[in-house]
Amino acid sequence: MHPAPDMTALRTDRREWLRSGMFGLCGAALASAGARPLAAADPPARNGKSHLKLSLAAYSFRQALTAKPPAMTLEQFIEYCAAQNLDGCELTSYYFPKEITRGYLLRLKELTFRLGLDVSGTAIGNNFCVPPGPEREKQLALTRQWIDYAAEFGAPVIRIFAGSVANGSSEAEALELCIAGINESLDYAAEKGVFLALENHGGITATADQLLAIVRGVKSSPWFGVNLDSGNFRTADPYGDLARIAPYAVNAQIKTEISPNGRKEEADLARIVSILRAANYRGYVVLEYEAEEAAETAVPRHLAALRKLITPSPA
Repeated sequence: MHPAPDMTALRTDRREWLRSGMFGLCGAALASAGARPLAAADPPARNGKSHLKLSLAAYSFRQALTAKPPAMTLEQFIEYCAAQNLDGCELTSYYFPKEITRGYLLRLKELTFRLGLDVSGTAIGNNFCVPPGPEREKQLALTRQWIDYAAEFGAPVIRIFAGSVANGSSEAEALELCIAGINESLDYAAEKGVFLALENHGGITATADQLLAIVRGVKSSPWFGVNLDSGNFRTADPYGDLARIAPYAVNAQIKTEISPNGRKEEADLARIVSILRAANYRGYVVLEYEAEEAAETAVPRHLAALRKLITPSPA
């Protein structure tokens, strides 16, 4: 048997790494309790008027896309989005083939453009709370790889996750690790012209306070913002929390259910759209369907409801 790792030593190593130049200016600022970060991410500049477009996330058809053999390919998903007369489609990374070639990415780009669709974005399952070491480098490499892919096939934004507190660590340490990972990845994303949108997705982004602590710690960049996921807060007032993060949104995923205090219920889509409008959000409203009814029957109905809500009334 291998001896148990010395957790005190591991925590010391992480602290030393966080103080090093690899962590950057933000980590040094956050190390002092109550200190304001040297640079904070500001809400994206708007023009004072909301404008919403409709998209669908491939995750909505996850059963068909992951069936063996697949009952739907990403190309067929794109064709489905065109048949639904959408403005865009989210080509979620989880449903790409294991071997991704430039030819495949360009084929997706050609197909979406020919069918009159934007690629509204993509998503990766990263974890930036991993401590220094090979696994963290793997997470950073994954992010850079998908920034390259996104730039190639035309996805303007990548939904990224923060992650969860690692064993033997603390939330404060996880916060610093996450901010460092975003800052390092953000430099590369800016070079490639791809936005990074941090999603409220449990872990250290389970509450609006947690998410905003990360957002305010990230260095100022026009290439960073929030992915507002309407179904992921399980707080006492999820609608209120969505309103707090909406000013930072550069992408919006809309679910048909919401969970106040963890109790799942049907979402008030009109209220969610009004929250986006109140924040002068301009961009995609992406239906991410994950309720129990079959996607084949539920998705068209929910798309129709969202289309009615986001279509401006005649002047």
